Amino acid sequence: MTALRLLHDALWERGEAAGSRTRLALVADGQSYTFGELLDSARRLATALRERGVRRGDRVVIALENSWACVVSIYATLFTGGVIVLIHPQTRAEKLAFLLQDSGARALIAEGRHGAVVAAALDRLGERPTTLATEPTDGSSTDSFEAVVAGAAPVAAPVRVIPLDLAAILYTSGSTGTPKGVMQTHQSMVFTVGSLVEYLRLSATERILCVLPLSFDYGLYQLLMTVALGACLVLERSFTFLGQILERISTESITVFPGVPTIFATLLAADRRTPLRFASVTRVTNTAAALPDDFVGGLREIFPQALIYRMYGLTEC
Repeated sequence: MTALRLLHDALWERGEAAGSRTRLALVADGQSYTFGELLDSARRLATALRERGVRRGDRVVIALENSWACVVSIYATLFTGGVIVLIHPQTRAEKLAFLLQDSGARALIAEGRHGAVVAAALDRLGERPTTLATEPTDGSSTDSFEAVVAGAAPVAAPVRVIPLDLAAILYTSGSTGTPKGVMQTHQSMVFTVGSLVEYLRLSATERILCVLPLSFDYGLYQLLMTVALGACLVLERSFTFLGQILERISTESITVFPGVPTIFATLLAADRRTPLRFASVTRVTNTAAALPDDFVGGLREIFPQALIYRMYGLTEC
């Protein structure tokens, strides 16, 4: 992995280089995208965000499901010099309004099918952020994400920032009150990406399956690690449809499976009904909470070639 200074350096370099721009970067909703395609769309959205007033240090709230649009939005925001604020797309109107106000959002990119919730949240605010939606909504205050990207020219270069500038605000769950925004610089996130890659012994040949929300810090880091490595991320919207996930592991020859204890509990229960074996997986990583001791034996049977990493971490770390 090449040394990075800024979180978005990896995509810009890989998307422009002749040797990597045609490499597969992402599989989402059954569609495959190269590094060149990802860079081009992110550059176009960055132009659109700049035209709508997003400047260096401005917060862009991204309330999208795990999707192509979410990945494009993350890097487009970084290219503007902005700060990504990822939140779960099913956040209720009251909480969404709080997060928009607390973060000082300049822009909001949301799921069009949640237009009623978005409108209700915006009605609670005195000053509304500019808003893009992934599909048409009933409200007139949103622009279509797809039309905006298609109609914009690619930005010539990322806005200049320094490693100590903010890259992201990651909100905690708020289990003891209102959510708290943890401020992360480019420097801190680049360091974390490098540390994870080294600790997990990952390479450019990885095919990482991400069923964790990108609004969850470890879900986001699956994307950041993939781009930094020049590997491939297979992005699923959730872990809801187990049969689809199991098929994806096989058909996409997944090598890295990150999860949380509840996901692994579901896998172990399914294995007790019908034995599961995935020989392509070489890394299984756990976070969010400690992996129970009695899970390890079963996971070794499901993933016989895998190293199992019993990790856990806090957003505040």
